[in-house]
Amino acid sequence: MLEKIVSIVKAELGEESVIDMYDSAWEKGFQLPPEKLKETCLLLRDHKETYFDMLSCITGIDNLPTEDTLEVIYNLSSIPYNYSISLKVKLDRNGKDMALPVLESLTDTWGTANWLEREVYDLLGIYFENHPDLRRILLPTDWEGHPLRKDYKLQEYYHGVKVEY
Repeated sequence: MLEKIVSIVKAELGEESVIDMYDSAWEKGFQLPPEKLKETCLLLRDHKETYFDMLSCITGIDNLPTEDTLEVIYNLSSIPYNYSISLKVKLDRNGKDMALPVLESLTDTWGTANWLEREVYDLLGIYFENHPDLRRILLPTDWEGHPLRKDYKLQEYYHGVKVEY
């Protein structure tokens, strides 16, 4: 089934839409360029042969400062076809001018993306463009940094109170 999905994506959006494919026993999916994320997800949701109607999880991964990349992994399910895949996007650690890396929000594609994107933003510092309410979800609004990044510097004090770890 994965080969069929990848062939549909390549036929509709071009060969460059799929960077790599992985088909292990417990993980099936493919890596795509960040700029192709939104249109790939719309295609996978709306195509009659795929119909991925559910986004179940968005996970962010820091590949260490030495590799200088972050990953975002989207787990999609097609309930009618009883099939799940993951989509992987790699981003440079920092966006332009040392700002946060940016991905297009998928909140208008799947409503579940709303809180999932907020969590990835809060903990890894990946900015989701066009998100309707992108703000911290787990940490206070004035918290400094993104604690799941490997280069995160622990705060010693928060509002004058020593932070004990």
